[in-house]
Amino acid sequence: MPEPLLTFPKGGVHPQESKELTEGLPIEAAPVPKQLDILLVQHFGAPCKALVKKKDVVQEGDLIGEVEAGLGASIHASATGVVKNIGTAPHPVSINAPAVTIEVDPEAKPPTYEVRDWTQLSREELLACVKNAGIVGIGGAGFPTHVKLSPPSEAKVDTLILNGAECEPYLTTDHRLMLEHAPEIIEGAKIILTILGIRTCHIGIEANKMDAVEAMKKAVEKLGPNGFEIIVDALQVKYPQGSEKQLIQSITGRKVPGFGLPFDVNVVVQNVGTTKAIYDAVVLNKPLYEKVITVSGKGVNRPANLLVRIGTRISDIVEYLGGVKPNLAKVVLGGPMMGFAVPSLDLPVTKTTSGILFLTEEEIDTSPHGQCIRCGWCLEACPMGLSPNEIGIYVEAGRAEDTSQFGVFECFECGCCAFVCPAKRPLVQFIRLAKSRAKK
Repeated sequence: MPEPLLTFPKGGVHPQESKELTEGLPIEAAPVPKQLDILLVQHFGAPCKALVKKKDVVQEGDLIGEVEAGLGASIHASATGVVKNIGTAPHPVSINAPAVTIEVDPEAKPPTYEVRDWTQLSREELLACVKNAGIVGIGGAGFPTHVKLSPPSEAKVDTLILNGAECEPYLTTDHRLMLEHAPEIIEGAKIILTILGIRTCHIGIEANKMDAVEAMKKAVEKLGPNGFEIIVDALQVKYPQGSEKQLIQSITGRKVPGFGLPFDVNVVVQNVGTTKAIYDAVVLNKPLYEKVITVSGKGVNRPANLLVRIGTRISDIVEYLGGVKPNLAKVVLGGPMMGFAVPSLDLPVTKTTSGILFLTEEEIDTSPHGQCIRCGWCLEACPMGLSPNEIGIYVEAGRAEDTSQFGVFECFECGCCAFVCPAKRPLVQFIRLAKSRAKK
């Protein structure tokens, strides 16, 4: 009898998955564009200071940006070329942000990376490799990974969870990484376990990716435990299964406090893509300057899972994939639940770009929203047990600063409330506005 699928107890929704467009497509390397706009703000924390100047020659993987003080992560050149400008470039959230523009040398040979025995390195040396590579949370807000792997001494971390749920519709990058790079991800998990000084790791994967579940199990079996306990858990298909707090509760039964962090319940969570980047940094000494993204939707001529250089413009990706279709209605960075629409194709790919969706009218709902009808569906769907309906009503009444009583700051903007709302109310936008005004 098969083991029951794990899940979280409260809320959640089942949006149309739409993963069939790309889930069977192997990762392919996109060509390096003629020019790269490498943003100096690609992480949670302070922006980097450029370490290069105009007309400097940089090699692929060179350090070009560093945070002087505070939280942050280093930035590296995504290709060999000449620094064309130190200025600004379009940013997906901040309109414009500091950036280094590199004119790529098309004749340059790519660097070679040799495998090294990481088991000979100390925990401190392993952590330094992660920091020097500029790794951030690829699947989330871009929190610097070296900080996440340095929990406070009072935190008694005993469990690592790798997030392979990938519950967002359309996105298939984690799925393909687990199919094509399972051994590297497992080796990366062992590196993280060594840094944390623990031995137990769970890998959570939704049951709509059973081929990935089997691939990861085979990699664990083939590589051997080496003193670690690595368990692959199949999860029930339910959004937002990949949210940190929900994933922890699904796998361990532990509930992270409202304003708490995973280490408050002795857990550290890492995305499988971040774990692959940690393997590259430690075993190959390769910085994070390229990543896999899903390009999907019925509005692009050829959907794909692409390995792209950070700093590549969306327009270059569109050109490589044969352009967009006439009925394109909206371009979304990320997934349809937590991503956001963008007005331009000049935006560059960053470390946290998980996907680019080209959606047609048939894939989006453009009907106008109405008044709250007090149906309570958003209350049932909210995985955090909040009151999205009240937040929306208070925002419309000009009382955004009074919404903390309804849990506005505990919301991680998963979009479940807006998804189920029969009045099509933009509840996530109301919540973002409430947070912004309440903070002021």
